[in-house]
Amino acid sequence: MAKEYPNRSDLRNPAKKIAKTAAKGQPYGQAGAQLASQAAVPMAPSPSAAMPAAPQAPAVQPGGLGAFSRPTERPNEPVTAGASFGPGPTPGKEFVVPVAADPVLNELRGLYQAFPSDDLADMLDSYVREGY
Repeated sequence: MAKEYPNRSDLRNPAKKIAKTAAKGQPYGQAGAQLASQAAVPMAPSPSAAMPAAPQAPAVQPGGLGAFSRPTERPNEPVTAGASFGPGPTPGKEFVVPVAADPVLNELRGLYQAFPSDDLADMLDSYVREGY
């Protein structure tokens, strides 16, 4: 059987095969057809049942991220960033950059919207602040 289906690794170990079963309450003849189809290609356990569970990340202990009163790690980000109100990026709403008269600035903004990256963000920030 495994020679007929070389890409099915579940057929290589007959001890792990699931016994043929038919659903109850089927019309006459369908249970026999279901068992015959299972004989043609035996069922195997679910691949997810064979996989070990992914290790859980250790829970952060209280105070494990530092003191509550420590300086912010994102000084230029508004407190409302990620919220559905206030300044800052909001989920489900794209950030629209106003169009300026400067073609270089428009080009940089268009590139950043199409291909966001830290390098383009730095270049755009530098151009807006210093003009080059």
